[in-house]
Amino acid sequence: MKLSMWSSYYMDLSPEDAILEFEKNGYSYCELSDEHAAVLLGRGDAKITGAKFKAFCDAHNVSVLQGHLFLTIRLCDESKPVVETLKNWLDLFEAIGIKSAVLHCDGMYDSNFSLEEKRERNAAVLRQLTDYLKGKDLVICLENLREFCENADELLWYINKLGSENLGICLDTGHLNISQFGDQEAFIKKAGKHLKALHIADNEGERDQHMMPFGRGTVDIETVVLALKEIGYDKLFNFEIPGERSCPLEVRGYKLQYIKHCFNYLTR
Repeated sequence: MKLSMWSSYYMDLSPEDAILEFEKNGYSYCELSDEHAAVLLGRGDAKITGAKFKAFCDAHNVSVLQGHLFLTIRLCDESKPVVETLKNWLDLFEAIGIKSAVLHCDGMYDSNFSLEEKRERNAAVLRQLTDYLKGKDLVICLENLREFCENADELLWYINKLGSENLGICLDTGHLNISQFGDQEAFIKKAGKHLKALHIADNEGERDQHMMPFGRGTVDIETVVLALKEIGYDKLFNFEIPGERSCPLEVRGYKLQYIKHCFNYLTR
């Protein structure tokens, strides 16, 4: 596993300045947040912009192997060009060298659709996206949410339905900890080879606080790591902890050093 931090830890900085902070603090990997991805897409052609950003990252010895697709997009919103929008994001991610693109399914909470209807509508959009990625080294990783797609079985339904090599799973430990399916070890073992991305975060079991491990949270991070080792997970051990970023830049650097020590302890 490779230690990684979500780039929105430095949401107040440009994508390039965030990379410089990671380099300064000895981090070789990060996940591109959807905020920073949106900044890059605002600069023009996705492929050209992505290639330029990759060159910058390479020059500063930081690899961006994971990215979060448009966070608030509603996959099943037929009034908007959802598929074309996400194809543009995927073009950016491919140009940057991202291998795992995290995406939320659409719970359609304001509809009267049954669970089966919601699944089929999400699957129809996902099929278009995975067809677009066919033959490419980029996997869309469906994230477990708090009220929809809460467990590994729900996410595996899409994996089995579509049968695409370009579809995988992202475990968000914080989301799982506040769901009715809170068993991290069971989720990891059930997801198995389909687990391609992680959002590591802790909370007290009531709300999504996005905290570092070994604090007042209740996620058993040591069990998480043991289960990941058992299934042979070798991708990014990526932290998503906005609950830790409300402090001066210098203090955020100290926290990165602490997290590095925690990671070394967990994986020794």
